[in-house]
Amino acid sequence: MTGDGEGPPLVLSRRDARRVAVRAQLLSRPRPGDVVETVTELTLLQIDPVSALAPAQHLVLWSRLGSSYDTGDLDRLLADRTLVEILGHIRPGPDIALYRAQMEAWPGAEEPSPPRPWQLASARWVQANDRARRDILAQLEQEGPTPTAALPDSTEVPWRSTGWTNDKNVQRLLDFMVARGEVAVAGREGGQRLWDLAGRVYPDVPTLPLPQALAEQDARRLAALGLLRARGRERPVEPGHAGRAGVPAVVEGVKGTWRVHPAYLDGARFQARAALLCPIDRLIFDRDRMAEIFGFDYVLEMYKPKAKRRWGYYALPVLDGDELVGKLDATVDRRHGVLRVDALHEDGVWGDARRARVLEQVQDLALWLGVDAELPAHLGG
Repeated sequence: MTGDGEGPPLVLSRRDARRVAVRAQLLSRPRPGDVVETVTELTLLQIDPVSALAPAQHLVLWSRLGSSYDTGDLDRLLADRTLVEILGHIRPGPDIALYRAQMEAWPGAEEPSPPRPWQLASARWVQANDRARRDILAQLEQEGPTPTAALPDSTEVPWRSTGWTNDKNVQRLLDFMVARGEVAVAGREGGQRLWDLAGRVYPDVPTLPLPQALAEQDARRLAALGLLRARGRERPVEPGHAGRAGVPAVVEGVKGTWRVHPAYLDGARFQARAALLCPIDRLIFDRDRMAEIFGFDYVLEMYKPKAKRRWGYYALPVLDGDELVGKLDATVDRRHGVLRVDALHEDGVWGDARRARVLEQVQDLALWLGVDAELPAHLGG
């Protein structure tokens, strides 16, 4: 599905655009059936070590499936390779077919565009540490799944960065070896990744030719997000654009053109519900897109000093229907068995019905976490 021979762009209202995005992210009714369906439709779950309420991948699944979601389901699906982890993202196992060609062409193919300078610099660093790469492969070949700390560090050129990866030589080398298709995450033990040879981890599926794989990635990404820019901000793992997938569209009051997936232009009645979102949920992960489509003001404030936070350490964006309407600041007190709602920040004027829908989701979150909800007095606590 591409834009070959396409006509003038469709015109979407802001409400239409929001509803496309919400439907695509499985945040309307009815809910998806299970974890496999959810991950397949979303194309990925981002893993994040922060567990203020629950790990991000589990919180995203709860937002779609509700309190019936069992976190053990995700662990079992990863263990049997129905789902696999690639560069910090959980994807359907068969989707490895979409990424093998890129792995083989690492650091990047000449088409559709030549490798970026940072990609070439990464390749030079890996080449400079080729002995260390071969040492890791040899140990994994002999011993099988191994935690990072137990792998040899025979790097000769340290990894330099202004960020947290500075001098994380083995970890950065492993990241590039994943991108090259040489190693993969075979599981986790105590939260730590276990590494093995990729051929022992990934399903044995045919590799698609690179142009076909890239086009299918664009189409899957657009289907999962509903509408995207044709070109977006460059990201090292998951691009933020749709390429030529879908059909062109403009959103009233928003500059520029978009690509929209035709599946969400079927005229179906929008079935609204409320949801509490993980701060890195894909509906809001691209903050520019979030602001343009939803007009929502939000940043994750966990890295800010407490005195400068407006909404809380790990406030959850609140979705009601096709609108982002507030932020929930809550903490889990396991010792006392409660989900403590510290604040519910309401954007604009909420009616009783909206507040009731949101509080129902708070209760569902507490049920899923296995604790009681403790609400402020003005909210009925």
